[in-house]
Amino acid sequence: MLLLGIDIGTSSVKLAIVDSASQKTIITAQYPEEESAIQALKPGWAEQSPEMWWEHTQHAFAICKKKGVFNPLDISAIGIAYQMHGLVLVDKEQQLLRNSIIWCDSRAVALGNEAFDELGHEYCLSHLLNSPGNFTASKLAWVKQNEPEVYAKIHKIMLPGDFIAMKLSSSITTSISALSEGIFWDFKTDTISASLMDHYGFDPEMIPEIRPVFSEHGTVSLSAAELLGLKSGIPVAYKSGDQPNNALSLNVLEPGEIAATAGTSGVIYGLSDQLAYDPQSRVNTFAHVNYTPEQKRLGTLLCINGTGSMNRWTKNLLTSGISYAEMNETAKKVAIGADGLRVLPFGNGAERMLNNRLIGGHFHNIDFNLHTNAHIFRGVQEGIAFAFRYGLDIMCSNGLRPNVIRCGKANLFLSELFLEAFVNSTGVPVELYENDGSIGAALGAGIGAKIYARPAEAFSRMKPIQFTEPSLTSNYEQIYQDWLINLEAKITQQ
Repeated sequence: MLLLGIDIGTSSVKLAIVDSASQKTIITAQYPEEESAIQALKPGWAEQSPEMWWEHTQHAFAICKKKGVFNPLDISAIGIAYQMHGLVLVDKEQQLLRNSIIWCDSRAVALGNEAFDELGHEYCLSHLLNSPGNFTASKLAWVKQNEPEVYAKIHKIMLPGDFIAMKLSSSITTSISALSEGIFWDFKTDTISASLMDHYGFDPEMIPEIRPVFSEHGTVSLSAAELLGLKSGIPVAYKSGDQPNNALSLNVLEPGEIAATAGTSGVIYGLSDQLAYDPQSRVNTFAHVNYTPEQKRLGTLLCINGTGSMNRWTKNLLTSGISYAEMNETAKKVAIGADGLRVLPFGNGAERMLNNRLIGGHFHNIDFNLHTNAHIFRGVQEGIAFAFRYGLDIMCSNGLRPNVIRCGKANLFLSELFLEAFVNSTGVPVELYENDGSIGAALGAGIGAKIYARPAEAFSRMKPIQFTEPSLTSNYEQIYQDWLINLEAKITQQ
């Protein structure tokens, strides 16, 4: 039996076809090859069209089919991963009401901060495990306040993956994990937070039916089957936000296990069985894919908005057609520390780990007579690695004790320079795996469709392809402390 995994990313849609018996990936594809556009109608805003995601899904699947290496009619289940925290709104006819306000949009920060104060910090942190911030609930509050004509037509609110599942099946569902990432879930009562719903004046009927992450979230409709060339009636058996899904794809399911990724954004995601929270809500705790009220599995998530997005911005600005691999090789020619160049990679919206500050991206100590493109390439990747170190220190102050971090060999972790900077600035070894979000979503579908008896069975053949230990920590520590002085000065100015 074959499994289809769909990963709705900010930059592109990725697909994977996986053989359930061997757990081998038959084919992968992504569309588009260049990064999808983000619409920024005002500073700090970020929107994308959900219909664009659906069109890109169709294109990516067509690319897979064109290779002729599998029979689409052999696909038995579908899993979906998606960019977290995006708000999607549809009416009773399942028609979109507006573009999605996506994860890095900052327009709702003030509303979230107001809710944090009025609901009470102790309530929000102990019950929701987060402040409302600019998460999905606060984005919905912004629509209610600023676009009342749109709000009045809302039938259901969704996250990006829910929209793709709806297009496949005409069904609209959610999960505890999804509701927790929107800051709708009360972990003390294990119900939707009545206090938050009342504060914002939300109608509970807007919330879709709640189902487990690993379960049927609808079956492929006849119209979708004809459009894609699939069998009708096969289940959409798994839906998860991209970071819990990335952890799943790396077999991170039990307390103490840790995953990281460095795509458009950068994330460290550590598992716990405790209802823990950061007193300043700089890192966030959500229900993991295998969370149940009886067996709590929670993922504490550190997010850096501008990691791969800054690397991409640098490439587009300073190069003409060279590949990321060539850019990485150029950067390696410069010594550790980039001859004094320090980069703060915070130019992609309000940073949660900086208490929702918008400090922007910054280059420090540029010397016109010394620094070249190679210095900038290296300085950017080191600055991103140092941002990970800063966030990991916050997580460790809240009880995380990392022994190893599991990562997919993708995005920035394809760069030997970045991997070296990450391992030596954090001081934590890294295991790399040949896996990605679309493969994880496919395996998640196998779990949800009960093709695998238990989650661990879906990863029984997975082995690390590379293990990297710290060896230059003293070299990087001095440079990190210098970088930190620049960051703290910028924070003080806010």
